Amino acid sequence: MALTLYGAILSPFVRKIRIQLGEQGIAHEHVAVPPMQQPDWYYAISPLGRIPAIQDGDLALADSAVIAQYLHETYPGSTLYGHNPAEAARVRWLEKYADYELAAFATFTVFSQRFLEPLKGGQTDEQAVERALQTQLPPLFDYLERELGDQRYFLGEVFSIADIAVVSQLINLAHVGALIDEERWPGLASLLSRVTGRSSVSGLLPAEHQLIAKYADRRHAPA
Repeated sequence: MALTLYGAILSPFVRKIRIQLGEQGIAHEHVAVPPMQQPDWYYAISPLGRIPAIQDGDLALADSAVIAQYLHETYPGSTLYGHNPAEAARVRWLEKYADYELAAFATFTVFSQRFLEPLKGGQTDEQAVERALQTQLPPLFDYLERELGDQRYFLGEVFSIADIAVVSQLINLAHVGALIDEERWPGLASLLSRVTGRSSVSGLLPAEHQLIAKYADRRHAPA
């Protein structure tokens, strides 16, 4: 039985695992589960109801970082955590930085306020968005720019979960019109372009863009 991934395609954490599955060539089924109002049956797979989750045979796992590590260790041919313990530790740190620090403002503030809040019938908190874009995100981008330097990826020539995790957050910003300043953060801007050009990512984005456009049209439709 093929591995099953559960989650919504606009979640950066689900996207991270979908990209990894593509990079490793892992056959799987994707079952859409929303980040809110999850069906009752889903809690048997993800006890906290969070996305993503996977079912692989008898094993159920939730949390994208745990899932990513499992896929790397279980399915052959992955260099997504580098080639030695030092590189693996650096990847895990940058993944955690993206998932907790970057996500707090990129996804849970800017994306949430500009896309999800209007869908729920609320009003975008523009002050919170501007604070995130002007004050809270820039120092996080500064750090990542320094860590990246003039390398292609965070591990030099080796593409890793660190790149996937960071770019997954940047994609959510781009979905709501918040693009990386190429002059201030040229490395991150290049990383975003480089990663979204990979087939494991480019194949996912059309469906995401269609979903964004669909809900944008719905918000602007006459009552």
